[in-house]
Amino acid sequence: MTTPQTLTIIPTFWTKPDSDGSRRTRERTRRDTGSSSGGEAFYTHPTPLDEENPPLLRMLESLRRVRDLGRIAILVYAANSSLEVRADERVRELVRDFEDLDIFVVGPSERGSLYRRLEQLDMGFLVPALKQPGYGSARNLGLIAAAAMNADVAVMLDDNEVIENANFLETALYGMGETFEDGTPLLGKTGYCVDERGRWECEVTEDFTDIFWPRASTFNDAMRRMLKAPRLQQARMACGGIMALHHDLYTRVAFDPWIRRGEDTDYVINARMHGYSIFSDDEWSIVKPTRAVSEHALLFKQDAERFVYKHRKIEFTKSQVDLRQVDPKALNPFPGTFIDSGIGWRAFATGCLKLIKSKDRIGYFNAGRTALTSAAKYAAENCANYCTFQRAWAQLMAVVGEDVTFEPLLFDDGDGDRAALTGQFRAITRTH
Repeated sequence: MTTPQTLTIIPTFWTKPDSDGSRRTRERTRRDTGSSSGGEAFYTHPTPLDEENPPLLRMLESLRRVRDLGRIAILVYAANSSLEVRADERVRELVRDFEDLDIFVVGPSERGSLYRRLEQLDMGFLVPALKQPGYGSARNLGLIAAAAMNADVAVMLDDNEVIENANFLETALYGMGETFEDGTPLLGKTGYCVDERGRWECEVTEDFTDIFWPRASTFNDAMRRMLKAPRLQQARMACGGIMALHHDLYTRVAFDPWIRRGEDTDYVINARMHGYSIFSDDEWSIVKPTRAVSEHALLFKQDAERFVYKHRKIEFTKSQVDLRQVDPKALNPFPGTFIDSGIGWRAFATGCLKLIKSKDRIGYFNAGRTALTSAAKYAAENCANYCTFQRAWAQLMAVVGEDVTFEPLLFDDGDGDRAALTGQFRAITRTH
């Protein structure tokens, strides 16, 4: 049997150096850009540019132990556009020490060349969606890179993870492209994350103020169901930091660029809307070291925003004749219980309850209020955008897969001359 050609995709996110403005300034920037209605991206684990031992370095070192590892694409992003060049330089500096790995860095220069090439091919109308800040756009760039090299499987990881199993890729590919007895193809799968001690549970510190928002305990309940037999079962949620998508799926279904967090579980919903299923594999895991959470109210706000958006998108798609309806109850316990019709009011009630004992009373109250105001407005204004973008996705991926200029554009050594990528040029197709 021929080994599938894979592309391992690792987006990496960077922020201001500690020496440039201190942790206080960095946290203020995150707070100011945290809303999904803002122009900048909010990333939950950006790395300071001057960090001596960044998480990406540990991830790359762990990749050395993975057998039969193919090409690797590192996608570089920064919390602020003014930092992109410095972030790109830092990543390329780190990568130089890993000549034994087949790594290619896709930074702002490669993205710019990609956008120009799409404009040349009369597909510039998709560029604004591809430029949307957030995790969804980063995942889509990875899928475009996979299509450019005609990868059979795109394996998505995060930069703050560590691989401990040499058979990691073999486990990722288990069953991919095959068909279950009922005729359902296995075209997408997800694993799960554990901490340094092998624990997958979220820490549960819920009390009466979380009666309408049992986020951690509901997630743990969903994980317990996932880890029961059989090994492969239809997923209700997914982890973008350990996800594999077959060519027949990733070229047909895109991530939603307008969802700023939770793009992985949202992809499960998108796949269902288009008649596909993502499966969970209880033997596929990765280590994600624990990180202290300093701004619980901000993360609550982000959760409220994304759940309000998901609910509104599901409701909108019910009016689309070319999409299958997704019932939130079919996604219980998580995320189903957080994307029903009462999610906005539950978020607001939780924000009010947190006034009783939380240290960040104002932060929680404003976050709860956001669910009924700016988050609801953002969802109403943008929930239709994904459908429009998605209907052009297959065409985009076909063009990327057939036009031979995309692969060297994204996968060169960083010294390629892109000056010729101006003017109007027809697609240069592959010969088969």
